Amino acid sequence: MNNAPLKTGFVALIGAPNAGKSTLLNNILGQKISITSRRPQTTRHRILGIKTTEHSQVVYVDTPGMHLGGKKALNKYLNKTADTSLMGVDVIVWVKDDMHWDDNDISILEKLKNEGAPVVLAINKIDKIDKKETLLPFIQKISLEHDFKSIIPISALTGKQLVEFEALLLDLLPEGDLMFPKDQVTDSSERFMTTEIIREKLIRRLGQEIPHSLSISIDQFNVEKNITKIYAVIWVEREGQKNIVIGDKGAGLKDIGTQARLDLEKLLDTKVYLNLWVKVKKNWSDSERDLISLGYRGIE
Repeated sequence: MNNAPLKTGFVALIGAPNAGKSTLLNNILGQKISITSRRPQTTRHRILGIKTTEHSQVVYVDTPGMHLGGKKALNKYLNKTADTSLMGVDVIVWVKDDMHWDDNDISILEKLKNEGAPVVLAINKIDKIDKKETLLPFIQKISLEHDFKSIIPISALTGKQLVEFEALLLDLLPEGDLMFPKDQVTDSSERFMTTEIIREKLIRRLGQEIPHSLSISIDQFNVEKNITKIYAVIWVEREGQKNIVIGDKGAGLKDIGTQARLDLEKLLDTKVYLNLWVKVKKNWSDSERDLISLGYRGIE
């Protein structure tokens, strides 16, 4: 680092479920920090992704999707986590992946009106817009809804306009000192990252069947000389879901374990022994006590 002033600060990534916040974060960082899937509500926790360059350190805060409806304890936890992640940030990025305006957008906008930080609207997935000529009229229309600092079309998947997007954020950040060591990319522990990787493989394999009824806990995480041994439990809410996860003659669980182990070996840079069990905890997603026992903090 030289003696030039550093631009540093926190940037919250918010938006509806499945808007592409986690994909955006991973692309900016150049590595996977947040798990992704096509299923809404994949992100369940506040996750920090830290990008440090010679002249800046930007701490991105990935959040669960803000959504209406869903009265279970898990839904309340997700919305509360997203709301509290806005506190104390320097810039808010609203990631929106469509050109519609609905009740959920109105709800998000109401929350933003109470925040003091500047808001950037990032219209994501522009690589999937069939009629490009509809984009400018939509931007003009939505600019009337709020005093956005900027509105920028991007593609989190392909990287289109991300250089311009990052430059825009740096202009809005204050000068300051490093908040994290320059080689740190997240504040998430290896145990937490392990549970997320396992959950990602489950969601991707099971599709729409039971993704919201899945949670992961770690029983043992033993780092030995040449191998890390991990014993994890996959929690579901009903016996029938357990059978779906395990699959015919255990084939489903074996496949999930293999895929997760390969990712974990990259993450931990060592050989991994992964042992997975599937257990039933009835209606855990609607029990605050069960959520706390499974590691969902901040709901008390």
